Amino acid sequence: MAIKTVIRQVNEHVGETVVIGSWLNNKRSSGKIQFLQLRDGTGYIQAVVVKSEVSEDTWNNAKSLTQESSMYVTGVIREEPRSQSGYEMTVTDLEILHLTENYPITPKEHGVDFLMDHRHLWLRSSKQRAIMVIRAQIISAIQDFFDQNGFTLVDPPILTPTSAEGTTNLFHTKYFEEDAYLTQSGQLYMEAAAMALGKVYSFGPTFRAEKSKTRRHLIEFWMIEPEMAFTDHEESLKVQEQFIAHVVQSVLANCRTELEAVGRDVSKLENIKAPFPRITYDEAIEFLNSQDFDIPWGEDFGAPHETAIAERYDKPVFITHYPAGIKAFYMKPDPNRPEVVLCADMIAPEGYGEIIGGSQRIDDPELMEARFNEHNLSMDTYQWYMDLRKYGSVPHSGFGLGLERTVAWICGLDHVRETIPFPRTLYRLYP
Repeated sequence: MAIKTVIRQVNEHVGETVVIGSWLNNKRSSGKIQFLQLRDGTGYIQAVVVKSEVSEDTWNNAKSLTQESSMYVTGVIREEPRSQSGYEMTVTDLEILHLTENYPITPKEHGVDFLMDHRHLWLRSSKQRAIMVIRAQIISAIQDFFDQNGFTLVDPPILTPTSAEGTTNLFHTKYFEEDAYLTQSGQLYMEAAAMALGKVYSFGPTFRAEKSKTRRHLIEFWMIEPEMAFTDHEESLKVQEQFIAHVVQSVLANCRTELEAVGRDVSKLENIKAPFPRITYDEAIEFLNSQDFDIPWGEDFGAPHETAIAERYDKPVFITHYPAGIKAFYMKPDPNRPEVVLCADMIAPEGYGEIIGGSQRIDDPELMEARFNEHNLSMDTYQWYMDLRKYGSVPHSGFGLGLERTVAWICGLDHVRETIPFPRTLYRLYP
C-alpha cells in the first residue's frame, strides 16, 4: 500500500511506494518516457513515467497534463545524484484532480505589472516560493531570539487615537463617533508593556500613508518592536547586533536551497556577525561631504546617502547620535550634547538602507512635557503616555525592525514588493 507523503520527506521513503499530492510545474518528453517536474509546496521532484511500465490510462493521463494541473502521483522513490533534490520518483499511477487550461503565467518572460496583477498565481513560482520560505524562517528566528532572551510577546492595538511618531501620514477611519487611525507603530504601547513585563516585543502590521514609489517602500508592512526597561542606549545597540546576526545565521543554517533559488551570494551573508561598525551622524556628514554630496548638518539622510555609507562596510553599520530636530519627540537627548539624541539607525549593506531604527527613550517627565510643546502635541491625547514617566519611570530603550526590508536584503532582491505575499504599494490594492 502506498504511503502518503510530501516531497520534502521523500528521503525517508527510498525504495518505497508513495503517493504525493502535487501540481505540474513543467514537463518534457523523449517519446516513450515523460519527465514531470512536480511541486507540492514543500519542494520539487522529478517524476518519470515510462510507457512500457504503466497502464495506458496512466500514460495518457500524464500526457494530457498541462502547467499547474493538480494530481495524485503514485510511485517508487529512488536516489538520483544528478537530480537537484537527490531523489526521483518512478511513476506507477497518476490520478488527475484538475486539468488547467490557459494558465496565465507561462514560462516566457512577463512584465512586473502583469505579474503583480497575477500575484495570487505568481506566488507559485520557484523563486517566489523560496522568498516566502525565507521570510517564514526569518520570522521564526526573530521569535526564537526574543523568546530565548527573556522577552514577552505583547500585541499593541492596530486602531489608535494618535500617531506614535507625531506624523501626518496616517490612514484615517471612523471609530463609531470618534476618529481613529491605522497604527504606524506600536512603540508607545510597548513602552507601557515594558514597565509591566520588563522586556517585551511586538510583531504586527504597520501602515504608512506615504506617497513613496521606491523599491524600499510599502504602504502596509510588518514591524518587530522590542522595548526594554532598565536598558540604556549602549545596551540596546548590543541587543540589536546580536539579534540581526542570529537571524542571518539562522537563515544560512536552514534555507541554503532557497537562497540558491533566489540567486543569493551567500558569501555576503556569512560575515554578518556581531559586533557591527559604528559611526556618528557627524562622521557620516563629514564622509558624505568628502564624496561631494554637500549635505548640511541637521538634514536627514536619503537612500543615496545611506548607500554611500553602507558601501564602506561588509556588514550592517550603525549611524548614531542624530540631531534632535530630525528625530522623534520621545528620543532622549545626549546628556553631554543635548542637540543630538541617543539613537541609531542600522543600515544594511549592499544598498538596502535602514532596517532598524532605535533609541533610548526620554524618562524625565519635565523633559517629555517640553518635547510635547516643541512638537505641538496635545497633552490630553498623550496623558496616558506621560503617566509612564510619573509613576516609576526608569531608563528604557527600544527599536523597530522592518521585516520586508530585512527579507529583501537577506534574499538580495531588487524590490521590496516581492518580500510579502500580497504587497500594498502606491496605487496597488489588487489582488
